[in-house]
Amino acid sequence: MVRIAPSILTSDFARLETQIHALEQAGADWIHLDVMDGVFVPNLTFGPPVISALRKVTRLPLDAHLMIVDPDRWIGTYRDAGADIITVHAEACPHLHRTVHRIRESGAQAGVSINPATPVSMLEEVLSDVDMVLIMSVNPGFGGQTFIPGSLGRIRRVADRIQEIRSGAVIQVDGGIDARTSREVVAAGADVLVAGNFVFSAPTMAEAIATLRRSAAEGLEQRPRPAPNRVV
Repeated sequence: MVRIAPSILTSDFARLETQIHALEQAGADWIHLDVMDGVFVPNLTFGPPVISALRKVTRLPLDAHLMIVDPDRWIGTYRDAGADIITVHAEACPHLHRTVHRIRESGAQAGVSINPATPVSMLEEVLSDVDMVLIMSVNPGFGGQTFIPGSLGRIRRVADRIQEIRSGAVIQVDGGIDARTSREVVAAGADVLVAGNFVFSAPTMAEAIATLRRSAAEGLEQRPRPAPNRVV
């Protein structure tokens, strides 16, 4: 099943609790939290206090995407705040393997993200250790950007490699996800869709999430079927 993880980046922060409850009723699977420090990316959003407040009002998994420098020093803080999934950027981690294991030791699921210009080969040595790979399909920092078409090939390459090494990692895609691109990225191998503007600008959240689910189902039908194992 493809999971839908609405990003609150484009939500109305003055009504955040109400909007979280609306997402629950609309059928969201996760809540995606775009944490930006104004250094790693050119924007500043929120941190542990907001996540801690959200943890008190929802039982949905909180998916913290740390677009920050030196994420190692903050792993425990974000886990204590209530993050169930903690994703760091490979570009921000000089000792990525150690960072991934620190996340898992904290009790959270570990994710690693790469930016559009980062080679997918940078993930090779941690693919067997992570719970999730986040492919950025826009340059991080702002919501409402246009999907980068070249992301589809990157998703396919990561999906193929995950299958080859029999990793249990899922693929999340973030950036420009809508009714069309959701179908395309799922067909390419995506398992989790992050959508912000598409969900919060729709007439209703329920309508937007239902649309994403229909498109995702179409994408699953378009995925190449794995070749059967040959018996020698």
